[in-house]
Amino acid sequence: MKLTVLVDNNTIIDRYFQGEPAVAYFIEAEGKKYLFDTGYSDLFLKNAYKMGVNLLELDAVILSHGHNDHTGGLEELVRFYTEAALEGRKFQLPMLIAHPEAFREKRVNELPIGSLLTANQLKNTFSLNLSREPVALSDQLMFLGEIERSNSFEAMEPIGETLKDGLWQDDFVLDDSALVYRSGQGLVIITGCSHAGICNIIEQAKKVWQEERICSIIGGFHLLNPSRSRLEHTCEYFQRQQIGTVYAGHCTDIHSKMRLAQAVEIQEIGVGLVVEFL
Repeated sequence: MKLTVLVDNNTIIDRYFQGEPAVAYFIEAEGKKYLFDTGYSDLFLKNAYKMGVNLLELDAVILSHGHNDHTGGLEELVRFYTEAALEGRKFQLPMLIAHPEAFREKRVNELPIGSLLTANQLKNTFSLNLSREPVALSDQLMFLGEIERSNSFEAMEPIGETLKDGLWQDDFVLDDSALVYRSGQGLVIITGCSHAGICNIIEQAKKVWQEERICSIIGGFHLLNPSRSRLEHTCEYFQRQQIGTVYAGHCTDIHSKMRLAQAVEIQEIGVGLVVEFL
């Protein structure tokens, strides 16, 4: 598997790309091509073009969850395919994979933070696979579906509200999910924001694949000024799991990275990073 960071808060030095507080990864695995999240704007398209990444050849688009820093680029992606059709360029329309609640309205302090497009609008462009259950993309790549909240220190606080059955309710972001690649060295876990809890996600990945070895984790851990208890429990868990390389990006603050670095090997992540796993 080869993963290229198209969008992250940071950019790699001496690589002249742009960043934004969002996530988009281009993934190649077993002869197929995937886009994991679409960032906040059209920046993923601009960076992909500069990198020589052809997003007209995608087999699937996978959404980690429904917040607009992960789904905001969907509108631009639809326009991208529409223009390709009008211009007679060769392309294929990918499947869109997400949790069924990813397209519910979401807000914080009355301000919308959810997807700009609804599932009904998106089905005009994509074939939708909205699943709470794991979805196998290939023999080695899996969308985890809904993450079981199995520990007592993660996902305890809501992130704004979501509209359900006509009522605004606390949003515990049940739509938050992740991708997992089964490599020869163990599992590679790819996250967006880890609202479900990065440790919960790891446990789900191990359960789905029946594999205890964790080769690497890449993505956002939602460790933004976390409580001391949560950060310590997370670091202790990481150390027990004997996790390989960790690329903590997007929504992981510097204090959390410094503490995590005492438990595991932390590597820099930013736009332009390319990592490969066998």
